[in-house]
Amino acid sequence: MIGPAQRRREAEAIWRAGVAAVMPSALLRRAVHIERGRLVLAGRMFPLSSLHSIAIVGAGKAAAAMAAALETLLLDADAPLPALHGQIHVLNEQAETVHLRSPLRLVPVRPAAQPVPTGAGVQATHMLRVFCQRLSPSDLAIGLLSGGASAMMPLPPPEIALEEKQVAISALSRAGATIQELNTVRKHLSLVKGGQLAAICPAGAFVTLAISDVIGNPLDVIGSGPTVPDPTTFADAIAILKRYDLMEAVPRSVFQRLRQGLAGRIPETPKRLPASVTAHVIGDCQTALEGAANEARRLGYTVRVWPDPLQGEARDMGRMLIRWAREQRRQGLTPPVCLLATGETVVSRLRPGGRGGRCQEMILGAFLESERLPTEGLTLLAAGTDGEDGPTDAAGAFFDEDAAPCAGRHGLKAAPFLEKSRSYDFCQSLGLHFKTGPTSTNVMDLVVLLLT
Repeated sequence: MIGPAQRRREAEAIWRAGVAAVMPSALLRRAVHIERGRLVLAGRMFPLSSLHSIAIVGAGKAAAAMAAALETLLLDADAPLPALHGQIHVLNEQAETVHLRSPLRLVPVRPAAQPVPTGAGVQATHMLRVFCQRLSPSDLAIGLLSGGASAMMPLPPPEIALEEKQVAISALSRAGATIQELNTVRKHLSLVKGGQLAAICPAGAFVTLAISDVIGNPLDVIGSGPTVPDPTTFADAIAILKRYDLMEAVPRSVFQRLRQGLAGRIPETPKRLPASVTAHVIGDCQTALEGAANEARRLGYTVRVWPDPLQGEARDMGRMLIRWAREQRRQGLTPPVCLLATGETVVSRLRPGGRGGRCQEMILGAFLESERLPTEGLTLLAAGTDGEDGPTDAAGAFFDEDAAPCAGRHGLKAAPFLEKSRSYDFCQSLGLHFKTGPTSTNVMDLVVLLLT
C-alpha cells in the first residue's frame, strides 16, 4: 500500500489533468479552425472573404485565456483575415497580468469584478453594448463566456442603481436561492442578460462559445445567457422574490421595474433570436472528468465516477464520500481505485466573520465522519477548477488517514470550526490546503478520492 504523501501527489496529478482538459487553449483548438478559406466555429462555417470584420466579445474567469487562444488560432493561420476587434471583460487582477500570462494582441481587455460587480464593470458593459450595436451585417460576432460572466457584465437599466440591484441579489443569495433563480432575477434587472446583448446586435452572425460552470449546461444560465433566448419572465422573477419573502426587502426601484414588466410596460427578455445567433458549450465538467480519468488509469487506478453531480450541503457530501469508501471496503473492493466527482455543493450556514469555501467544508465533513470511524488507505482532494474556493487563496484541501490523528495532536475538532464557518482556519492549521492560483478556466469543482 502506498503512503499518504504519494497518494496526495497522485491525487493532485489527477486533478491537474482534469483541469488541463478544460483549459481554453485545448478547448478552442477543438472548436475552432480554418480550412479552405473558411472559419469553422463549433461546426458552423463562415467564408473569410465575405466578412468585413470579426468581433470578439465576452466575459468570465476564462475570458482572457479564451480570447488569447482564439487570437492565436486566427492570427497564426495561413489565411487572409478580416479585421479583428472587440472587448473582453476580465477580473481586475487578470487585467494587470493578462499581457504576461495570456497576451492579447488586438482585443482589449476591461477590468471587472466578481462575485460583486462594480461601477467600472457597468461602464465597460455599456461600452460593450454600444460596440455590439454598431456592428454590421457583414461582421461576425464571436462571444466567449465562462463562469463569473454574470458579475463581470453588469448593466442595470437607468432607473436602478447598481447598489440597488446588488441588494436584491444579495438578499436572494443569503436566502438560499439557486443559481437559476438568481439569474432569473438578474436577467430582468439588466440591459444585456437574457439574450438582450444578441438582440441589439445587427452582426450577420453571432456565435457564442461557452465553458460551462453550471450543472446540466443550460446556456441561458451560463453568464446569465446574454446571447441566447431567455425562457424566464418578469412573472418568474416576482414569484422567486415572493417565494423567499423578499418583496418588501428589495429596493423600490427593483420592485417597480418588475411590476412594470409584469404589466407589459417594459419589453420581456427575448424568447426567440434569429437563426444566425447560436451558442455552443465547448467544455464542461464532463470534459474535466475524462481528462482526470485518463490520468488515473495511467497511474494504475481503476476509475469509478460518482453517478450524479455533487449538490447539496458541502459538509454532508464530505461525509457521504467517506461512507462510500468505507462501504467499498466492506464489499471487498480490490484497490487501487480512484473515485471522481464533479459538481458544486453549497455552504448555506455561513456565519459572520467566517473564512472558507465549499471544498474546504467538504473536507471538514470528511473529518466528522472519520472521527466516528477512521478509514485507512484513503486520500480525498476537493478543489475548485478555477483555483478558488470561496473568497480565499486556496483552491481546496486534502483529507487522508494522517489528517485526523494530526488534528487530535493539535486538539482540533472539525465541528466547532464548521459551526463558525472557519473551514479555512482549520485546514490552514493542519497544512491541508491545496493552492494553485487562478487557473484561467472554470467548470465547477473536481473531487478525487483514492483508495489503496
